[in-house]
Amino acid sequence: MKRSLHMVWHLLLGLAAIAGFSAVFMLLWNALLPQIFGITAIHFWQALGLLTLLAGLSKFVVISAFMGMKGYRRNPIREKWMKMTPEERKEFIKNRHHFHHGFRHPFAHGFGHDFFDDEETEKKN
Repeated sequence: MKRSLHMVWHLLLGLAAIAGFSAVFMLLWNALLPQIFGITAIHFWQALGLLTLLAGLSKFVVISAFMGMKGYRRNPIREKWMKMTPEERKEFIKNRHHFHHGFRHPFAHGFGHDFFDDEETEKKN
């Protein structure tokens, strides 16, 4: 009995909070946007819908960013690269450049470019 009253109280409190946020959003929208941008005023249910849409989009952006970072940290190719010795890295880069015929995009940083710079400066000296 006590537990069900507690759950009902939290449900009512949550609904009141959602209604309050929607009302504040509606009032701010109607006070600012029609005068600034000439947009029509909205009613309560439209404000609730816009808040729901914004909440969903913000969760999507946060989840996408988190998944992107998670994927970057657990990249198997990056882990393999980090385990390679400098000699293995040079060999990998030479094979890569041979495969691509030494092509480098003018706007991209050359992958492993620092290894070839060291060899070129050694040859010049």
